[in-house]
Amino acid sequence: MATEITFAVRAMLDTVVFRRLRAAARRFAGANDGNIAILFGIAIIPIITFVGAAVDYTRAVNARSSMQAALDSTALMLAKDLTEGTISTSEISKKADEYFKALYTNPEAKSDPVTASYTQTSGNGSTILVEGSGAIDTGFMRVVGFPTMDFKARSTSAWGNVRMRVAMALDVTGSMADDGKMPAMQKAAKALVDQLSKLAKNDGDIYISIIPFAKDVNLGTSFKDESWIDWDVWTDQNPEWGTCSNTKKKTKSDCLTKASRVWTPDKTKWTGCVTDRTQAYDTKNDAPSSTNAPTMVVAEEYTGKDRWGNTIRYCKTGASAYMPPIMPLSYDWTALKTLIGNLQPTGNTNQGIGMAWAWLTLGVGVPPFNAPPKDTANYTYKDAIVLLSDGLNTQNRWYSNASQIDARQKILCANAKAAPHNIDIYTVHVNTGGDPESVVLKGCASGPDKFYHITDPDQTASVFNSIGQSLAKLRVYK
Repeated sequence: MATEITFAVRAMLDTVVFRRLRAAARRFAGANDGNIAILFGIAIIPIITFVGAAVDYTRAVNARSSMQAALDSTALMLAKDLTEGTISTSEISKKADEYFKALYTNPEAKSDPVTASYTQTSGNGSTILVEGSGAIDTGFMRVVGFPTMDFKARSTSAWGNVRMRVAMALDVTGSMADDGKMPAMQKAAKALVDQLSKLAKNDGDIYISIIPFAKDVNLGTSFKDESWIDWDVWTDQNPEWGTCSNTKKKTKSDCLTKASRVWTPDKTKWTGCVTDRTQAYDTKNDAPSSTNAPTMVVAEEYTGKDRWGNTIRYCKTGASAYMPPIMPLSYDWTALKTLIGNLQPTGNTNQGIGMAWAWLTLGVGVPPFNAPPKDTANYTYKDAIVLLSDGLNTQNRWYSNASQIDARQKILCANAKAAPHNIDIYTVHVNTGGDPESVVLKGCASGPDKFYHITDPDQTASVFNSIGQSLAKLRVYK
């Protein structure tokens, strides 16, 4: 906080009034003739005026001190509102006047409306300058031609130019269909997008990614020809066949009929879903490459029939339900909220894969999403992950045992928190089924204050609002 005060009254100490008073006092002290009483009667007027000027001056100082305190508080609250996204830059002047009027209650002073100006400078941070002026009606000084004493004050609040990137990993498992958890999460997540978007003064100040997860995640189909994709499982589980060797076939004619309808391994049928990356890459942020490929989910990646005529779907729970692909870091707020609105529950719980791909979306230059480079010469950057899940882990690529899945996730979270760019991790356990508090989610959070255990879906909105407030505070660094 920097302050600068211009106090007009001080200049009056050297005005003609006081010079006359001093001259009169010297003549009075040197007088050696006439009636002392008469001379004293004449001198009492300037003496009283001099004493009265000191009284008026003290009143003006007190009024200015009160104004300075009110301006200091106003500047700080405006900075807080801007960093938390509760006001926009266009609202600064109006809000400054509201704050000042509520804070400045000196009964003796009259004040003009305050002015507030916002300045954002690359590298040096942002500032809000609040200026005010006022006056008091004098009691004694008016007899010598000064009916008021004017004063001015100003206050500047400065904070750093911090940019933020937030990855939101959102549980879309089948149990999210219960107790209104899915719509509550969608409403809260959209509100968080709105809350964070208000912190952005320029494009790129705030980025958000969305990672819907169940047992697997959906990357999108555009990566089907990348060298780091392992298609072995896909090929193994979808062989070309035309024989009747399988004992499940009732008749040879039935076998031949079905054989004519079975598709051959075709990458264009892949809908983009992947399983956990091969260990130990499932716990790291290393870029996918041909030597550490994530394995694709294959058998249920499209809507169609298996060799027995059964409908197989993953990423899709029906004609209208679909787990959309991950959205990389973006400041297209409308698109982010549209994606959140399209989420529908499907599949089992694997918090680790949501956390892992949330971390990957934050990786600068890390395939497949290649987060934009950071202008570290001019900005400070803060990264954060918000991980919400409604239950305990049930299945990942290797295990159907919660303790084994938790063990992988524990390593993953420890690695993310130890990363050089210092990620802040917030975790939310929406527990409406009476499960034990999630120890792994609590341990994954960056601190006890960043873990939230809620038992009512309606609490999701307030929790996400609290997370938004905490993230906003990260943008203030001086």
